[in-house]
Amino acid sequence: MRLGVLDRGHRRRVRLFLATVRRLSGVDMPDVVAMLLYRPEFFGRPMLDLTAHAMRGPSYWTAGEREFLAADTARRFRLPFCLDTHTELTRIASHGELDPDDPDAARPELDAAADFLAAVSFEPDRVGPAPDLPERVLREALHVNLVWNVVNRLGLAFGFELREGQLRAGTRALHRVGYRMPGFLVGRSAPGDLVENLRRAVFDGPGVTAAADRAAAGLGGPLAEPWDTYAAAVRDTPDRITDADVERLRAGHSEDAIFEITTAAAVGAALRSLEAGLRA
Repeated sequence: MRLGVLDRGHRRRVRLFLATVRRLSGVDMPDVVAMLLYRPEFFGRPMLDLTAHAMRGPSYWTAGEREFLAADTARRFRLPFCLDTHTELTRIASHGELDPDDPDAARPELDAAADFLAAVSFEPDRVGPAPDLPERVLREALHVNLVWNVVNRLGLAFGFELREGQLRAGTRALHRVGYRMPGFLVGRSAPGDLVENLRRAVFDGPGVTAAADRAAAGLGGPLAEPWDTYAAAVRDTPDRITDADVERLRAGHSEDAIFEITTAAAVGAALRSLEAGLRA
């Protein structure tokens, strides 16, 4: 279910930016970007900082391989928006060295990492031994996985869709800017650990919902209904969330509250997977 605030609730400078991009390119900004630019101090700014570092920062993994891992995560979550986007980005970023349509094209290290990330994403309590790769290499893959564990859950909950013209224009623009947004849109990046910055912003920052409720949504603590059932679905079965589920929330809660609890549940589940991978 698309929340109206993610389309029309942005600050004036962001609305002007989105309108300018639409006018110059002829296509709307992809749903994920519109979401990240909504209340960036709560989620978008630390998420973009983490994403840019994980996807385009120094790494053992090439940019194309990181896009391959992102596409594999989307395939397992069954979100066409992210699957199509990152499949195309794999082609662009790998410069023909990695064919996303050929499962035998990946080097064995990448296959091993993809299987490990699937395990920590969907069975974090039963993760087996980590593959025989250096710890730094696995940490880099886990940070890629953290990002797309969050985004896929939010995309399924909020009904992300690719519209006509967005795939070609959006992927090329995203690759060109390296997952970064201008500071005048998202504010200044905070110093410190990027994962902790995201955690603090979502769970400890100001919001319309209580910090305790956001923590419960992320960690699986008790919440009043209908929040409890909904937050559990975001964490565990986001592909089963329906428009009716979000409409029930709308009947008694603001869209800002829905945005915050959904984000907290998605980030909490992704951090749980990260922690399971680090333990392994």
